[in-house]
Amino acid sequence: MKKFDVIIIGSGVVGSSIAYHLSEYKEHEILLIDKDFPLSGTSGSTQAWVWVHTKVPSWYGELSLYSAELYPILEKKIGDVEYNRTGGIAPFFNEAEREKAYRLAEKQAEVGIDIKVLTKDEVLEMEPYLSSKIAGATFSKLDGTVNPFRLVELYVKAARKNGVKTSYYNRVLDIVKSGNGYQVKTERGTFLTTKLILAGGPWSKDLGELLGVHIPIKQVRGQIIITEPLQPFLKYTIGGIRQTVNGEVLIGYSKEEVGYDRRTTLDVIQQTAKMAIDFIPALAEANIVRTFAGIRVMPLDELPILGQIPGLPGAFIAAMHSGITLSPIVGTLMAELLTEGETSLDITRYSLSRF
Repeated sequence: MKKFDVIIIGSGVVGSSIAYHLSEYKEHEILLIDKDFPLSGTSGSTQAWVWVHTKVPSWYGELSLYSAELYPILEKKIGDVEYNRTGGIAPFFNEAEREKAYRLAEKQAEVGIDIKVLTKDEVLEMEPYLSSKIAGATFSKLDGTVNPFRLVELYVKAARKNGVKTSYYNRVLDIVKSGNGYQVKTERGTFLTTKLILAGGPWSKDLGELLGVHIPIKQVRGQIIITEPLQPFLKYTIGGIRQTVNGEVLIGYSKEEVGYDRRTTLDVIQQTAKMAIDFIPALAEANIVRTFAGIRVMPLDELPILGQIPGLPGAFIAAMHSGITLSPIVGTLMAELLTEGETSLDITRYSLSRF
């Protein structure tokens, strides 16, 4: 049985980020395991926002802010991930929402997140293709987008360059506590490790059960429409809609609890198309190229689960929605925790023990 210092189960954007950041310390022999390949799960079926300004409570918004600020540094280290700080607009359609928007802006300002509450005219001046039916919007310069395929690919490439071993198409069958470590039994053999990280995205709950630990997450499907490439016409990332570098528009906002079912459905796609036209009437003329669905990792309180698993020394978890936004900071913090035994930011609020 091959022995490693650290085994990470799950090579999506969270697992691959942890592998890369941990490999920077040059102190660990690391194995990254996945039942499929790195972009086969949630990370390869996402709109890939780097979204900050509406993340609440404010201390969660603050974590997202710190992570977004790391992206320019990350690009210099691993390569071009097409990070684009576009700024983000979250429209609202009635005046009753304006007071809520002011409360959001006031609360987020306490942690350094600058939000402007815009009038209808101000929004339409910034983004002329938005519907004239909107009442206003919140806006922040902090929000943006990234290319998830390049991001995960470059995390893994940089991790491998630093000596991380990978084992893909290798499902974990069982995890057994063994002395001061763990035996990870897979389809391709058994591996030993003193430190284990569960980063399996929607499958983290199943991995926890192998250790006798209940991880309170649910799987939430989101369906996405992709249009034909259009001339650039959207300047900002808009809640539910963004235009990519090559002109395609990605549209999606749905949330369905259907387990691991990644099929798209006509009714939700029709609702999504209607939402897009309500927001941006000109999209009524766009052709749809394809649709797809992804499974979100949604902890029951919708906040990240991060850190050591209570009662299991050497076992850790990183399970969360918004993995694209959070991957730079989560990778950084988990690498600190495993190497130094503490983190530069307090992650107590994100402990599994809160449940």
